[in-house]
Amino acid sequence: MLSIGICDDESAARESLQLACERVMRDKNEEPQFFAFSSGEGVLRWMEKHADELDILFLDIEMGGINGMETARRIRERSGRLVLVFVTGYADYVFDGYSVNALDYVLKPCRDTRLRDVMQRALGQLQRLAPEAFTVKNADGLFRVEKSRILYLSSDRRVVTLVTVDRAYPYYGKLDDAEAELGEGFVRLHQRYLARAEAIERIEGSSAYVRGEALPISRANHQKVLLAFTRNMLGGRQA
Repeated sequence: MLSIGICDDESAARESLQLACERVMRDKNEEPQFFAFSSGEGVLRWMEKHADELDILFLDIEMGGINGMETARRIRERSGRLVLVFVTGYADYVFDGYSVNALDYVLKPCRDTRLRDVMQRALGQLQRLAPEAFTVKNADGLFRVEKSRILYLSSDRRVVTLVTVDRAYPYYGKLDDAEAELGEGFVRLHQRYLARAEAIERIEGSSAYVRGEALPISRANHQKVLLAFTRNMLGGRQA
């Protein structure tokens, strides 16, 4: 499900833009999930606990407190994938958006024809970036996790837990399916463990260390894991 955030300090503006998005996406047979924020501070706090959960963020430039441009700069320090679209009443501001890799802008009040064009471009950008993300669905919602942020996945019966640099995502599934979808760059350590090769810090005996945590390596996979680790070391890539 597509996740769209709308950040504006005016409730009427948030509601108007959401209704416009719903009309546009209805034509595409899409029913996005919307998240509303009344300040830049609010969206930044939310993103601390919900990294990579938004696909598109409409961000008002002229807000009290942290304005939209500064909010965008702080967002870009955390995520390069999130599609940013500025919302403004003054076109003079929009040129600053290039510094934070904003996709585009819409002027208030937003016209459906303009919004339709922006959404088409946003969906295209998300599709191009899709191979670099892994989707997890659990009781809390649908999460798109950047592959570069994944440390490892572990399996316990039917529950797979995906571990990133800042949180864990448990979900029902098979580790074999995750391995096939994640593809190159991930190595099977053990029947119950799959790791991003670049996240492995060192190998000692039958253990691979990821952020100081020892993960078991099975005898059958030891040579393959050692080879993947060596390739990364010789390539000079950092975890």
